[in-house]
Amino acid sequence: MSTHTLSVLVEDKPGVLARIAGLFSRRGFNIDSLAVGPTEHEDISRMTIVVNVADSPLEQVTKQLNKLVEVIKIVELDPDASVNRELVMVKVSATAETRGQVLDTVQLFRATVIDVAADAVTIQIVGNTKKIADFLSILEPFGVRELVQSGQVAIGRGSRSISERSLRPVTVPVPPVTA
Repeated sequence: MSTHTLSVLVEDKPGVLARIAGLFSRRGFNIDSLAVGPTEHEDISRMTIVVNVADSPLEQVTKQLNKLVEVIKIVELDPDASVNRELVMVKVSATAETRGQVLDTVQLFRATVIDVAADAVTIQIVGNTKKIADFLSILEPFGVRELVQSGQVAIGRGSRSISERSLRPVTVPVPPVTA
């Protein structure tokens, strides 16, 4: 089994997320990460789905996803040809004795302090999965009080866009010409 990152363009309609997640669920796949948001096109959303499965079952799910009317395009993003990021906000215990060490760690990882209390610091960090894991492991001894993590978002490197050639052509029925 291996990790796959899928970028899926879908019509921005109610119920699409549930149908797509249901397809993975019916196959017994656990979605490791799921992020959905708007795109540069008003009526299209982009889903970034990270799943850990073998290649063959993933191909079956991809074929089934393509059959859904609301799915416009599916692309598996190559880790070497894409940029992946997550957002984490973490509330860490920070006493007078440990606050300096926590702030040094924040600076080292280019994170940002977004809230300060007498006995805690809330930090925001954006990065790839490895950077996030490394950051959290260093903060763990200080005492992580609360953590919230976004799903992974990814985009292909270079100038090509997933949506450049992916939008379905709109076919408008042409009335017959009568002479």
